[in-house]
Amino acid sequence: MAPLFGKSQNPIVQTIYTADPAPLVHNDTLYLYTGHDEDKSTWFTMKDWRCFSTTDMLNWTDRGAVLSLKNFSWAGKDAWAGQCIFRNGKFYWYVPVNQSNGKGMALGVAVSTSPTGPFTDALGKPLIHSGNGDIDPTVFIDDDGQAYLYWGNPYLKYVKLNKDMISYAGDIITVPLNKEGFNVRFKDADKRPSAYEEGPWLYKRKALYYMLYAAGGVPEHLAYSTAPTPTGPWFYRDTIMSVIQKGGAFTNHPGLVDYKGKSYLFYHNGALPGGGGFTRSVAVEECLFDENGAIIRMLPSEGIQKAAGRIDPFKRVEAETIAWGEGVETEKGITADADMYVTSINHGDYIKVRNLDFKKSPKEFHANIAAVSAARIEIRIDSLTGKLLGTCEIKSTGGMENWSMASTKVAKVEGLHDIYFVFKGGTGDLFHFNWWKFK
Repeated sequence: MAPLFGKSQNPIVQTIYTADPAPLVHNDTLYLYTGHDEDKSTWFTMKDWRCFSTTDMLNWTDRGAVLSLKNFSWAGKDAWAGQCIFRNGKFYWYVPVNQSNGKGMALGVAVSTSPTGPFTDALGKPLIHSGNGDIDPTVFIDDDGQAYLYWGNPYLKYVKLNKDMISYAGDIITVPLNKEGFNVRFKDADKRPSAYEEGPWLYKRKALYYMLYAAGGVPEHLAYSTAPTPTGPWFYRDTIMSVIQKGGAFTNHPGLVDYKGKSYLFYHNGALPGGGGFTRSVAVEECLFDENGAIIRMLPSEGIQKAAGRIDPFKRVEAETIAWGEGVETEKGITADADMYVTSINHGDYIKVRNLDFKKSPKEFHANIAAVSAARIEIRIDSLTGKLLGTCEIKSTGGMENWSMASTKVAKVEGLHDIYFVFKGGTGDLFHFNWWKFK
């Protein structure tokens, strides 16, 4: 990935493998809920769900594993694609899991008063168990307050949720997967009636309802249908993104959201080192519409380049807020002082943070560090070999959970700049990095 570091924003998370993106906008922040593919997986081996957040679409803050299979007493395995939504002061996260009783996949719902958890099982049992294809739930609240939950592979089903968001009224409805609504299937046409495969995502723009989904069989592409109501009738429109297969990923999963005046489509591929069909990574593109409301076809790109906000370098910034990183990972701390931090820092690794607004020139740089040996952070602007603002010397703090401040004077810099923290030292895990700021 090294040749791409100058411009690349995709995949947007480089510290772990992520899949099945589900964006949610709340209080001027975009939260992204994802699945988590375990390293070196040879199947969809997924044990927890992750959360990331951004206010500028360039830098993403890792919020950690905020929900896992352990939160559902009736779950056995398979923490697959879900979606979180806000209502009545709470966040409701609908997820599919494989039941421990051997009866297959079912949909559960977790609840929290915070978008970053902690989440708990709202029911202590499945909300939905209608068949062996109960996966990939998408949830939507219409302007009149009615909430809908769609899901399914090989079928597409929905229910009308009650206002409590943990029960539903009426029957489970199966959507007709016909040619008019979801196109024809060119691969394995004898097995399914339409191009619809899985991963539905319900979205509304103006007076039109959009159903985005993975289509066509394996390898999947992204397509969509539209309807005049949230329950249809559905009319097939077009392909959104053709088969990409970056890194060998043969699935895809859409998540479409409006944020700060633009629309963004999230999806996944296998573009990171070691990536593939079971080690995927989430990416994002700006989504454009024509005058008739049609989604303009898109190709995978290097990612979002124009910021939707700026980072204030004179306020505390979490070290796990990253636009692009090489080599590092993140970890949840055991103290209140370090809820999340950057770890696995080796010589030559780096973190890039984009679009810092130096309204005035700083004099010092401060970093909250835990270390057992000496190391250093080179602070450079605009590239890995850009102007050196300063070198922050790291000394032992007496342990990898003993946090202390390290600081250095820095050279003059003003205006908008990307910052590169380049880590130097001996061998092994050099130190843990909690947060930083300029003064």
